[in-house]
Amino acid sequence: MATKQDYYNILGVPENATEEDIKRAYRKMAFQYHPDRNREPGSEERFKRVNEAYEVLSNPDKRAAYDRFGRVQEEWGEAFEGFGFGGLGDIFEAFFSGTGPQARRAPQRGADLHTSLTLSFEEAIFGGERDIEIERTEVCSLCHGRRSRPGAQLTQCPNCRGRGQIQRNQQSLFGRFVQVVTCEQCRGEGRLNTDPCPQCRGNGRERLKRRFQVSIPPGVEDGSQVRLSGQGDVGAGGGSPGNLYISFTVKPHPHLRREGDDLVLDLPLTFPQAALGDTVDIPTLNGPHKLKVPAGTQSGTELRVKGYGVPRNRGRGDLLARVQVLTPEHLDRRQRQLLEELARTLTRPPQD
Repeated sequence: MATKQDYYNILGVPENATEEDIKRAYRKMAFQYHPDRNREPGSEERFKRVNEAYEVLSNPDKRAAYDRFGRVQEEWGEAFEGFGFGGLGDIFEAFFSGTGPQARRAPQRGADLHTSLTLSFEEAIFGGERDIEIERTEVCSLCHGRRSRPGAQLTQCPNCRGRGQIQRNQQSLFGRFVQVVTCEQCRGEGRLNTDPCPQCRGNGRERLKRRFQVSIPPGVEDGSQVRLSGQGDVGAGGGSPGNLYISFTVKPHPHLRREGDDLVLDLPLTFPQAALGDTVDIPTLNGPHKLKVPAGTQSGTELRVKGYGVPRNRGRGDLLARVQVLTPEHLDRRQRQLLEELARTLTRPPQD
């Protein structure tokens, strides 16, 4: 059993504390150390000691005996059985009984929506505008989210009396406590819709198809996505709307492919073109472009056309024409003779 000074120290009050001082201190400490709220090690034991101290000091006869003899003739089990958690139940009922501001179901954010858009290669590079159509949840246009027929009034829920919550008394190891749960009849609204809106059937929201224009930023890549804030489903209970996410699929180009901010073109050349040099027309996203091939160009060489690539923060990337020197697979008699004559005049590379 605790000593004389322990009970007062446990509650943090002086020996001459009034009944109101003791009750106020107990409220604070019981709320702080209740096992349902405090999971820290030792909180349960501290909670028991707080209740033991309050059970003694809140009873005038027990307090007088304790002040005189320094103890009371009760063991822990008897004290808790006699205490019956009446004081704790009353206090937690005051904390959780809903006598404060009436609780209502909290607003819920609307769901995010996802859709996809297929772009041409040119649209992905330069951006643009596209029309899309989605189906989303919006506030009912007839009742404007009130859920009832225009002009009708919501009635107070008889089950919770407008609180949106009901109390359930439960018995635990530490005694009786009050649990507050959402009212099942009104689902936390506190009011019943006896005359629902005929358009949304009392939901306050309706499913509609919407068509609007989307801006495609320049340089989007295959598999990337953009977010349109607030274009998703409207939230319940006045909650904020969700977002709309658009994923992009980019069609391949017949001649070009993308590497970062650059565009790449495979440029096939004949041996004479590569050896003697030439000027060839190549496809670009800006239309045909004449590209000068220097004499002696080797296979694998990259010929750069500046400013013909992907738009970026400053300017554009480049177009890279990668040379592929073609070896003829079939030669007629005259072509073979010419190549043989050429071969005899060329200096062979040194052998290792």
